[in-house]
This record gives sequence, structure tokens and C-alpha cells, in this order.
Amino acid sequence: MYRYDEFDHAFVSARVEQFRDQVARRLKGEIAEDAFRPLRLMNGVYLQLHAYMLRVAIPYGTLNSRQMRMLAHIARRYDRGYGHFTTRQNIQYNWPRLVDTPDILAELASVEMHAIQTSGNCIRNVTADHFAGAAADEVADPRPYAEILRQWSSVHPEFSFLPRKFKIAVTGAPSDRAAIQVHDIGLHLKKDESGALGFAVYVGGGQGRTPLLAKKIRDFLPEEDMLSYVTAIVRVYNLHGRRDNKYKARIKILVHETGVEELTRQVEAEFDTIRDGELKLPDADIRAIERYFALPALAERPEGWTDLARAKKADPAFAAWVARNVAPHKHPDYGMVTISLKPIGGTPGDASAEQMDAVADIAERYAFDEIRVSHEQNLVLPHVALADLPAVYAALVETGLATANAGLITDIIACPGLDYCALANARSIPVAQEISRRFASAERQEEIGALKIKISGCINACGHHHVGHIGLLGVEKKGAELYQITLGGSGDENASIGEIIGRGFEPEKVTDAVETIVDTYLGLRLSREETFLAAYRRVGPQPFKDALYGEAAEAA
Repeated sequence: MYRYDEFDHAFVSARVEQFRDQVARRLKGEIAEDAFRPLRLMNGVYLQLHAYMLRVAIPYGTLNSRQMRMLAHIARRYDRGYGHFTTRQNIQYNWPRLVDTPDILAELASVEMHAIQTSGNCIRNVTADHFAGAAADEVADPRPYAEILRQWSSVHPEFSFLPRKFKIAVTGAPSDRAAIQVHDIGLHLKKDESGALGFAVYVGGGQGRTPLLAKKIRDFLPEEDMLSYVTAIVRVYNLHGRRDNKYKARIKILVHETGVEELTRQVEAEFDTIRDGELKLPDADIRAIERYFALPALAERPEGWTDLARAKKADPAFAAWVARNVAPHKHPDYGMVTISLKPIGGTPGDASAEQMDAVADIAERYAFDEIRVSHEQNLVLPHVALADLPAVYAALVETGLATANAGLITDIIACPGLDYCALANARSIPVAQEISRRFASAERQEEIGALKIKISGCINACGHHHVGHIGLLGVEKKGAELYQITLGGSGDENASIGEIIGRGFEPEKVTDAVETIVDTYLGLRLSREETFLAAYRRVGPQPFKDALYGEAAEAA
């Protein structure tokens, strides 16, 4: 894990004091809200429906127990006892007072955390695979490169006022767990035929009003050229991106309107002028950052195999949790544990201060003091010995965090929606809760198998509904909430944008509609091994339309 150096400490502390002065002047009436708004947004402070919201950066989703305890402390002291983990691997607090935000930021700085560039038209928090550094299928850990991008992009003088927000994701495995194809820039770490590291570069992905998958513009970019090439991309976007219409301001629109061939030509031309300059990454610098992310000293724990088999046999609930929430580690005596923040009937992504403290304790004792936040709004312990899984499970049961549903139908992604967000048209949380309760049966969830439901309360798509196997978009129609359904989306290496299936459903009917979709899938799949997404791609939308709309589907 990266540790701040003297520059980092001084930089973040100075930014806190600058914002403290800005807040004081705003509260005195010396700064009007219109002038204050861009200042607070660059420090992660939003004004939502009922209160201010503070979004805290968790770079590439990695934090330690000390930092998690600080997040719990802030929830307890300055908020209402909980925090909300987001699809950007950040955490949000929904109820801080503006007057307290400088103190919150100062306390965050004490554990090497901040809220800089978690909003505004700038380069946002760089995200990465939540299993990075531990996954058995990984080519290399992407987090050192995400850290280099973080350092480069922080208050970048050229890129602090872009046409629109800008998001970068990095993955280092064939299985894309970072959804790189729905980002402004997606970097896929790989090796060439000689074994040298580099990146496939994707540009122009995004969701929202115009959902588009990113286009690959480089199949292999040497690692030393990463900053130069990313700079070239952002420079072309900054020059040509639309500033006259915020709905057409993202780079995905520039790629679409310019054409991928012409945009690639412009990027390559800019890259040629700077590729041998100061942004070329020396190998020694890359390896120095890499050392911060070295695997912990994982002792051989072969007894775990026998202990684990015995514990699974003795406790079916534990066995189900291991099967669903523990993934293979690159060390055979260890596993990667997903801590579900999706209890049946709960708010997706929320964790109480007590739960955050408990996760910190577990990580410190059993997981080498390392925690991850996934873009699917769960937490991960990336290095847990198989022998310690029974103890970890028992501790999670005690704090209500042992739901065995990772990747299942109740592992729902949902934005805060109209319960909190001033931009939302409809509620997300109650819909997620009702669907979760409808499919509460563990047996039924396992029968259904892998299925991702994602819910957004408005077209901005913070709930990633466009890439849900089943996506729900809340819209407003004649003053009432309505939910549009998309099917067949995916954010993995075989990414796809979901198709709108037909007219929307009222809040009281949307869960029934989801159940109809699921029952239709169960009736047409070829075997239990055929997932919902595979079945949908095989048969297309018509069987689902027929089931949902009957004769109306034929007429359509």
C-alpha cells in the first residue's frame, strides 16, 4: 500500500487549510453559493436534497485498518453512524454539516486520506480490480500504475477544468473486474510476446444519457509510455470536448462524433511530440512504486485445506459462504474474501460505524491489515489463510456481514436515488430492498445462479444499470416514478450495453416484473450451467418481452 511522502503530507494539509478558509468565508456570506460551488466540489462536497454530502477518495479501492477506523469515526462523530461505499470505490457521508467538513478533512489527512477531485470536471479517483495483487489469474498488479496516475492527475494544472468529469480504470487480469470498457480511459495491463509489460488502451466508454462502450485505440502500449499516452488522450479531449452542452461533453461523444480513426490519429500525433519527454516513466521509478504494493509475507498454511474441509462439513451455512464469497488466491493456502454489503432487505453499499470497526479488526488480525472496496459496493479482504476462514466467518456473522450472496441476484448495485440525490427522478433503495426480500431464499438464489441487478435513480447511471444483466432505470412520468428495464448488459471483458425491453413499470409492479424475467430465464435455460447473461445472448429479448407484455409485445 502506498504511503504518503513529505510532499503528499504537505500538499493535502495545505489543501485542507485552503478549504477551511473557503468554508469560513462562505458561512460568513463573503462568498456566494455560485462562487463556492466549484470550490466545494473540488473537495468532494455536494449539496443534496436534505444536506451536504462528502465523498472521500479511496484510491484504487485500497485501505488499511487504521483508515477504516477513521472512516468509522467520521460516521459516528460527524454523520448518522454509517457510510455508503460507491461504484467508484469511494465512500460517501450523507449528513455532514458544512461547518464540520474542514475538520473531517483534517482528520482524514491524519491517516493519509482526502476528498480531492472526488467531484468536479477533473480526473476522478482512479479505480482498479478489487482483487489486484492477489488474484490467481492476474498478469500483474495494476495498482502501482493507478498510483502513478493518481499522483500525476492530482490538481493537474492543465486538466483541473476539463469539459466534463473524467474517469480512468486499470485492470491486470484477463477477467475484467474493473469495468474498463465503460470508462473514459480503460487500461488493460498485459504482456507482449517478449514478456514485457504494457497496456491495451480503451477510450470513450461511459454510461448516462448516451451509453457507449470504449474503443480500443492501442493493443499494446509499453508501460514507460503510460503517462505520455494518457496525457495525449486527455489533451485532445480538453481541446476538442464540447463545452457548450454538458450532456455532450464527455469524451465518449467526442469519439463518436469525431470517429475512432480520426481521434486515434490526433492522439498518436500528440503522443509523438511528447513520448520522449519528461513523462516517460523510468523503470526504476515504476519498480519503486511497485514495491509499495508487494504481497505480504504469506506463510505456508497447508493445514488450512484439512481444517477448511472439516469446518465446511460441520456447518452448511459456512460452506455456502465459502463457495460464494471466497475466491482463489495466487497462493494456494489463501483465499480472497468478499464481505457483502448487501444483507437481505438492506441498503446496498451501506456499512455502519460498528461494522467498519469490525472489518478493521478482522483485517488487522487475519488479513495482513489490508481491505479493498469493490466497484460492486462490497468490501474485500484480499489475503486470508484458508485456515483462518472459520474465524473470519464467525466474526462477520457477529456483525451482520456474513451474507453469502456475492454475484447472486441479491448482490444488487444501487445508487442513493431520490432518497438523497437532488438529481434523481426516482428511488433506488426501496426497489433494491424489495427485490432482495423477494429473492431472499438462499436455495432460490443458488438455483438462479450468477445474475447482476443494477439500479439507477436517474439517467446519470451512477448505479451502472446499463451494464446490469438486469438494469433498472428510475424515471419520472407525469409526476410519478416509473422503472425502465434493460436486459443483457455486462461490464466485464465481454462488455455490452443492455437493451431497453419495453415500457416502464410502476414501483409496486417492478419487483413482479423482475421475477417474471427470472422465471422466464429458468424456463428457457439449457442447463443450470447456462447463466442468465448467456441465455439472454442466445435467445434475445423476445421471450422476455412476451412474458412481460403478452400480446402488447407482439404488437410492438
